[in-house]
Amino acid sequence: MDHKFSIAPMLDWTDRHCRYFHRKLTRHAVLYTEMVTTGALIFGQGDYLAFNEEEHPVVVQLGGSDPEAMVKSAIMCEQRGYDAININVGCPSDRVQNGMFGACLMEKPALVAECVRRMREVVDIPVTVKSRIGIDELDSYQFLVDFVGTIAQAGCSDFIVHARKAWLKGLSPKENREIPPLDYPRVYQLKKDFPHLQISINGGIKTVEECLTHLQHVDGVMVGREAYTNPLFLNQIDAAIYGDERTLLTPHQVVREMLPYIEQQMTEGARFWHIARHMLGIFQGVTGARQWRRHLSELGHLPSSGPEVLLAALAKVPE
Repeated sequence: MDHKFSIAPMLDWTDRHCRYFHRKLTRHAVLYTEMVTTGALIFGQGDYLAFNEEEHPVVVQLGGSDPEAMVKSAIMCEQRGYDAININVGCPSDRVQNGMFGACLMEKPALVAECVRRMREVVDIPVTVKSRIGIDELDSYQFLVDFVGTIAQAGCSDFIVHARKAWLKGLSPKENREIPPLDYPRVYQLKKDFPHLQISINGGIKTVEECLTHLQHVDGVMVGREAYTNPLFLNQIDAAIYGDERTLLTPHQVVREMLPYIEQQMTEGARFWHIARHMLGIFQGVTGARQWRRHLSELGHLPSSGPEVLLAALAKVPE
C-alpha cells in the first residue's frame, strides 16, 4: 500500500457504504474502517468486518489491549481479506478508556508493543498504530519518542500520529479534536529521528495544498472530517498526490454510479438513508447544493425511500 494519503477511521461515519462512495472519488487513497473492538469481533452477533471488494486498499482499525483477544481478532481480519490492521491508541472517549484501549494506551507502550509483537507472529499483513503526540501531562517530545521507539522494537514500522495531545479528563472527543493545539513540527521531528519508519500525520488538514506541504516532511497524510463533509476534495487526490491523471468522474457521474450499488444493497436489506447520508456533502460550494441536501435530508430517511429520491435530488443541481 502507498500510504501517501488516507482517510481516517471515524466512528459512525466511515462504514462500508461510505468507503464504497469514497472509492468512487479516489482510486488510490487508503481507506479505514470505523474502529471495531475485539469484544465485538469475538463475542458479537453481527458481521463487523463486512466490506466491498472495491474498497481495497482498506485497513481495519482494532480497539483492544488484551494480547490474546488482539491475536484472535487479527487472525479474523486477515482471513476476511483486509490489507492491514491498525491499533487505535488515539481515541480519547470515556467509553474507550473504560474498555482499556484508545489514547489511554499511550501510558502503556510495553502493552501496545506486546500486542504488536503477538499479532505480527500470527498474521502476514502489516500491523500499524495510530496515536496522539501525548496525553494529559505526558506530552513532552521525549515521551513521544519513547512511545514510538518501544513499539517500533516490537516490529511496528508504520505510525499515524494525530498532531494534538489528548486530554483524557475534562474534554469530550469533539473538543479533543479542536481544543488542544496542533503541533505539526513535532511529527516532522519524529520522522527525522526515525527515518526508517513510515510516519503519517493527521489532524486539521483541509486542502490538497496542505497535504503536499506535509508530504515534504513525512511519508503520509491522513484526512478525517474534511474528506467526509467535503468529499469532492477527494477528487483531486489521485492527480495531485499520486500523479494519476486519468479522467475523473464528475460529482453527477459519481452519484449516478452509486445507483446500482444502492439498488443491490437495498435488495440485501440496507436502508436507502444509510447509504445516501454519506453523499450529502458532494456538491459543497456548488449551485444547487442546498436544494440537494434539503431534498435528501427531508425524504431520504423515510422507510419507503429509494434511488428515485437520489435522482430527484440530483435534478436540483445543474450540470
